[in-house]
Amino acid sequence: MATAYPPNQGGVPPEGPAAMPDSYFTESRKGEVNELKTLLRNFSTERDPKRKRDIIKKVIAYMTLGIDVSRLFSEMMLAIETRDLVIKKMVYLYLVNYARSHPELATMCTNTLQKDCGNEDPMVRGLALRALCGLQLPGMVEYISEPLRRSLTDGHAYVRKTGVMGMLKLYRLNREAFQESSFVDILYDMLRDPDASVVSNCIIVLNEVMADSPNGGMAINRAIMLHLLNRIHEFSEFSVVQILDLVPKYIPANNDEAYQIMNLLDPVLGRYSPGAVIATIRAFWSMAEAVGGPDEEAMKRQIVSRCKAPLVTLISSCSSELGYSLLKHAESLIDAVPGVFDDEYRQFFLKYNEPTHIKYLKISILPKLANPENAPDIVAELAECVNDMNIKISRYSVRSLMQIACRDTGGPGCAESIARRLVEMLDLNVSHICSEAATSLASVIRKHPGLKSVIAPPLSRSLKYVEESSGKGSIVYLLGECSEVTMAPYALEKLIDTYDKIDDATIKIALLSSTMKLFCQRPAEVQAMLGRLLAKATDDVSSQDLHDRALLYYRMLESGVDLPVLASVVDTKTALGQGVNFAEEDDFELRAELMKEFNTLSIVFGRESKNFIAEEFQVKFAKQPKEHPLEPGSEGAAPSAIPGGGLDVLGKTSAPAPAPAVAAAAGSFDLLGMGDPGGAAPAPAAPSGGPPFNAAVSMTGDEYQNTWGAINDSQSVVSMVPLKKIPGSTQEVETALARHGIKTMASGELPTEFKFFLYAQDSPTGLLMLIQGNLDKQSGEALLVLTVKVNGGDGGASDQQKVDTLTAVMSSAL
Repeated sequence: MATAYPPNQGGVPPEGPAAMPDSYFTESRKGEVNELKTLLRNFSTERDPKRKRDIIKKVIAYMTLGIDVSRLFSEMMLAIETRDLVIKKMVYLYLVNYARSHPELATMCTNTLQKDCGNEDPMVRGLALRALCGLQLPGMVEYISEPLRRSLTDGHAYVRKTGVMGMLKLYRLNREAFQESSFVDILYDMLRDPDASVVSNCIIVLNEVMADSPNGGMAINRAIMLHLLNRIHEFSEFSVVQILDLVPKYIPANNDEAYQIMNLLDPVLGRYSPGAVIATIRAFWSMAEAVGGPDEEAMKRQIVSRCKAPLVTLISSCSSELGYSLLKHAESLIDAVPGVFDDEYRQFFLKYNEPTHIKYLKISILPKLANPENAPDIVAELAECVNDMNIKISRYSVRSLMQIACRDTGGPGCAESIARRLVEMLDLNVSHICSEAATSLASVIRKHPGLKSVIAPPLSRSLKYVEESSGKGSIVYLLGECSEVTMAPYALEKLIDTYDKIDDATIKIALLSSTMKLFCQRPAEVQAMLGRLLAKATDDVSSQDLHDRALLYYRMLESGVDLPVLASVVDTKTALGQGVNFAEEDDFELRAELMKEFNTLSIVFGRESKNFIAEEFQVKFAKQPKEHPLEPGSEGAAPSAIPGGGLDVLGKTSAPAPAPAVAAAAGSFDLLGMGDPGGAAPAPAAPSGGPPFNAAVSMTGDEYQNTWGAINDSQSVVSMVPLKKIPGSTQEVETALARHGIKTMASGELPTEFKFFLYAQDSPTGLLMLIQGNLDKQSGEALLVLTVKVNGGDGGASDQQKVDTLTAVMSSAL
């Protein structure tokens, strides 16, 4: 097809769009829109489904490019009457876009969208509701409310979760209408929804609409928290993070509840999800702080030990962007709990293909991992990095070597070995390495004055070829510290004679201080040059600090102050103990505050959020609840969380009194009343005829735990109970066993199995049997595996006979 160009000189096509007049594009677009209008009018008669989609796609493409196709609104309204879901999606997108920019058109599409909200196809209902709520026009509130309320009880999860997000749009559109409709209460009710995506959307919306409340988000209590944590395996990665962000806000009723919450969260560490792992660490940390007391520090150390492996694995396997964030969080944990990551020091060695920002961070972390066992390897690694082509990496490596020496973490002889390496670097013909080595040696001398004999020999010659002002100033400082160097006064005298050529105030101040120190040690050699220096420094107004120091020293000398007194004024040092950093490096308070904002940008920036987030946008953080249904320490105060199911994080396998909060169905939670989960059904009276187990026996969680631990594992008996079918819930098993005097201490449902902690008392002998049962849901075989310990038994034939009786009773009951 030939292209028609507007007439021009020479009859050739214009050179690019810039050569075409604006009227050409306007007319061209009008023609294309008119062509689309014609195609849409014949849309109902078009038989080719692909051709229909292409027509609507072209309209959406023009709209995306910014071409005004609002003239096609009426034709697009007619195109919505189709069973093709793809076409419906595109038409909804068109309607929402032009209903916002052309409010007068919104009334034309409202009835259509309301009608589709009652469509028999749940996908159509959900898409129509999303489009209706997306109109975002104040006059649409009355049209939105009813379809929105209907969607919350829809039989399909997609419609319900779309309705939940629609409530957030209604809240932003008209808060009064939202509050009058009591949607907050409905959202709390919907936390019990069987679909995890609906529950996740409810949490997001509640946090948004309640952001201005004193809680800074949705209110939580024990029932809500346990309900969400016991379903956490059902949620997606993003949803898991939403739930984990609630845990730091929750105050556990007592220490047992804190341990059990941590055990419930432990499987999340196995997910390949950096967000979930970091959020879990933050949740663990908050539980440790809630426990408090003398065990807090030990618990934090155990937490970091538990989380170390998944964190290191993620750092080594994820993208560089995520790796940097994870490294910053790992650095915070290393600062908070020193020594735990030391055995993983090789994971922080540099890789040749890593981006520079990762290398910088790893170099800054390595000194914090040094101990007497791994210091030689870390020092060797950093010494290799000193020769890197990247100047910044080279500088950082020298500083890291200095930090190991100053912190005294490398063991005996480490500081001297590093000092010798730094002295060798002074003789390298590389400007930035010499300068950094000199600056690092100045810090080493502050911490280890006994190394002067190692550092002193090359200083005089190094002063000649170190070019950077920071390095030259450090060497001048070292010459003053190492007064034993024979040539020190004469090296400084050359600088004094060229004082007017020195531009940097740092060198001048170091020169003044070092000359004064040498004068106190060797007055006869230094007196003349000190006089010349003071004459020049007192007249120098380029630096106020320099000028004031020179005047102070001059007046002290003029007043006849004794040399020992003068030396104490010039050389003011504070003795530093083993492993103590310099005062300017002490950021303990900042690190403690940053740990409160773990899993936020504060860790990445190394600054508290108040420094980069305005006060009005700060997220409120309030601990909840203020009161617990059960007072801490009372019987049954701890929830019935399964102690295990993975690794018992802190070795606190606490099994409290029976409370079916873990295994109960979602409907058993009093979410709105903020009450305590309902108790398990009481065991009925034993039938007549001498039941094998005593139904009146009872135990507390501590008794169960202590008794189980006191019995040797070698005396345990393993047995298997075939079941008629895999039970639908743990409650079903508990109720059936309770009828026969077998009681439940704790139970829980994990993604792949049911777990039970049971006990029973043998009626003839009065011996107590403690039972742990596992039922694999994925094997397809209804088989309950029991591990039984008999309190007072010997693990022999008599115990086996009791277990056989137990197995027979359970098999008949289930």
